[in-house]
Amino acid sequence: MSFCMLALDIIGQACPEFRMFANLVKRLIVVLFVSGVAVAGTGYWYFQEALSKPLTFGESIFTIKRGDTLSGISELLLQKGIIREPWSLRLLGRQQGNSNAIKAGEYELPETLTLREFYDRIVAGKGQVDMRVTIVEGWTFKLMRQALDGADKLVHLTSGLRDEEVMQQLGYPGQHPEGRFYPDTYYYRSGDSDLNILKKAYSLMQKKLDEAWAQRTPEMLLDSPYEALILASIIEKETQLRDEQPEIAGVLMNRLKKGMRLQTDSTVIYGIGDAYNGDITRKHLKTDTPYNTYTRGGLIPTPISLPGEGSLLATVKPATTRNYYFVAKGGGRHHFSRTLKEHNAAVQKYIFGK
Repeated sequence: MSFCMLALDIIGQACPEFRMFANLVKRLIVVLFVSGVAVAGTGYWYFQEALSKPLTFGESIFTIKRGDTLSGISELLLQKGIIREPWSLRLLGRQQGNSNAIKAGEYELPETLTLREFYDRIVAGKGQVDMRVTIVEGWTFKLMRQALDGADKLVHLTSGLRDEEVMQQLGYPGQHPEGRFYPDTYYYRSGDSDLNILKKAYSLMQKKLDEAWAQRTPEMLLDSPYEALILASIIEKETQLRDEQPEIAGVLMNRLKKGMRLQTDSTVIYGIGDAYNGDITRKHLKTDTPYNTYTRGGLIPTPISLPGEGSLLATVKPATTRNYYFVAKGGGRHHFSRTLKEHNAAVQKYIFGK
């Protein structure tokens, strides 16, 4: 502005007739400058007022979807009647320079909140609502995938993929997925993916398996952690009672040691697959599959379920027992026998009611 004023003074001195016009222009420049400062000051005050004014959100949950922009969020706040000046949030984002760091999710908000506090929350991801999905001990990988597919607000990156494709996405191509994931309750936020939960469950199972394997006793005859995982998955399907799991592990170890077939119904059922209708028959027991432990000796090729910590520890620390047989007697419990004769009598009693 000072350069313009100096130029007008020089021209006015050189041309007296122009002096009156130059004075008028100088006054106009001063007025415009002062007005500009006043407008800027008013705008700044109005902006700060908009940021610090308490806003009523009404709904306790505010959802930001993946891909939402600050402009879109501003318009949504305007539509809900929460703000009157959508430009204020956009301007704050430009001022802070981190508007692209907004976290998608479900936010639990207090009844009142300033616009600045709201912005700080959605950039930091503070106050997001945790959701959860529970993976149950003894489930198959198929049931686990169904649970993830039905989980609310979870991004389903694995939907439509074959099991082997899922394992490839996880970075474990060629691995059979059964039994590889630890059954637990997993917390996530809106916009998280099923792939992330699978990664957590895989890592946790590996950790639990390694910890269990480090505690193995001399009675544990298996050669590798994966073999322990296989046997633990059978124990998990036979019983989920913690006090019975070591005894069942001891029975199965005794049978393996003596070269006896495991003869567990749970492995037969797994081998039948979708053809199983809830009732195991003699035909099923005689139908040979890689998982039929009535027709084949030794361990099955893969786990048949997701074993929990109890069955993992029971596998590596089996009970020292003289039993070789067990049969369900109701209430989830089993009757254990040393000899085939005792076992047959127990079957007649508990299965056939004789």
